[in-house]
Order: sequence, then C-alpha cells, then structure tokens
Amino acid sequence: MVMYGSFYKVKVSDMQRNVLITGAAKRIGADCARLLHKEGCNILLHYRDSKEQAVALCEAFNLLRANSAQLIQADLLDSQQLKRLAEQAAVAWGGIDVLVNNASAFYPTPLVEVTEVQWDELMGSNLKAPFFLTTLLADTLLKNKGCVVNIVDIHAERGLKGYPVYSIAKAGLVAMTKVLAKELGPVVRVNAIAPGAIIWPETLESQEQQQEILQRVVLKRQGQAEDIAKAVRFLIYDANYMTGQVLTVDGGRTLFY
Repeated sequence: MVMYGSFYKVKVSDMQRNVLITGAAKRIGADCARLLHKEGCNILLHYRDSKEQAVALCEAFNLLRANSAQLIQADLLDSQQLKRLAEQAAVAWGGIDVLVNNASAFYPTPLVEVTEVQWDELMGSNLKAPFFLTTLLADTLLKNKGCVVNIVDIHAERGLKGYPVYSIAKAGLVAMTKVLAKELGPVVRVNAIAPGAIIWPETLESQEQQQEILQRVVLKRQGQAEDIAKAVRFLIYDANYMTGQVLTVDGGRTLFY
C-alpha cells in the first residue's frame, strides 16, 4: 500500500470535495480526476498496477495545489486490501465526500469457455468491490452528506455479445445503484453513469469494427473521456434531487438497440 503526503486538510471552498476514485491512474478515471481536481477537489487516486501513471498524476496535482492529491494502491479483489483502502479513505482530509466506483475489468468470455477465475475477477471488480467499498464507507459518506457515482455501461441493459459475465456484472451494478440509493437515502445520493463508445477497449483494434459501432451512434462520432468526467461533475454538484438514476452518455447509441 503506497500513500503520499498528508491525509488532512481543511476545506477552503464550497466547490471542494474529498473524492476517492477507483482505477484513477488512466483512461476515464484519470480524466475524472483531472476535471474534479480543476474544480478544487482533493483527490484520492486509487490504482492497482498502474503505479507509474498514478504517481505522475498525483505529482502533477500536488504541483498545482499542495497536498491536494494522495495515492492509494490496492487490489480490490482482496478483502483485506479493500478494507484498508476504506479505512484510509475515511480519514483522508477528514473523510471523503464522494466515492466514484470506476475500476473495472473488461474482457471477452465466450459462454462455453467461462472459468470461475474469470467470473470471480469480472464480478469482483465490477460489482463486489463497489458494493463492499460503498458499505465500508457508508458512515463517512453519511457524516459528510456525500454521494456515490458508479460507472456502469450501456450494455448492462441488454448485454454485449461475447461478454456475458461483464454484462451481468454491470447489470448488477445498476441494480446496486438503485438499491443503495434507498438504503443510504435521504442523506447520501447514489447514481450511475452508463458510457457508450468513449475509449476503445484494447481488444477492439479493427478500424472496421470501430466504424461499424459508430454507424449505430446517432451523433456518428466517438465520445471522449471528458464527457464522462463532466457527467460525474454534474452528479456531484448539480444533481441534488437525483438518486438511484442512470445517466446515459452514449451519443444516442442505445436508440439503435
């Protein structure tokens, strides 16, 4: 477990939140961290293996504003490491206000070839870890009148062919969003964001495949990670009368289902 700098800082503005983002070292997680840090937030950057990217991001944030970012390394599939992550987040700058459950494993699992290891990894990162991290931080979020944002997927609704376990896990995360909104309300809001074609997965290298997908997007173009970051910002700051909802950011992709 790696941590940098002090975990304590007094809030200096109404915009400032103490935010824990899982899987924050790269891709969507990193863009969410950049935008929220720019808004004045303190950011706890969780990472598992991407230490180099996480350290660089943390150092860049702290150069801009001293002691505004911390690093936490943890394997979310390990219950003891997950517990330690929650314990540290509960005291960071006096306790976090916002939890963004972003970390996610994603890879194909042909139906007749699915292994228990794959099931456990995909369910663990996409559903089990967000659930237990939220419950472990419930007292802190209630005390700070905070909120939770879960990053789900448009394929949670109808499933992505070739990715049955991932799709089931994300569907579970949507259900979790709605259930925990009831459990933690009226104090803590729990919402989700369902991205569409934002960042191409590493398993999708074919330009042909990418263009085929974009033809089924109303706006006929790929979204950007910043689009998801802006949606996260909206749910944190401007969605005071929203809870248990899924905000779809897909350029109209789901209209073609």
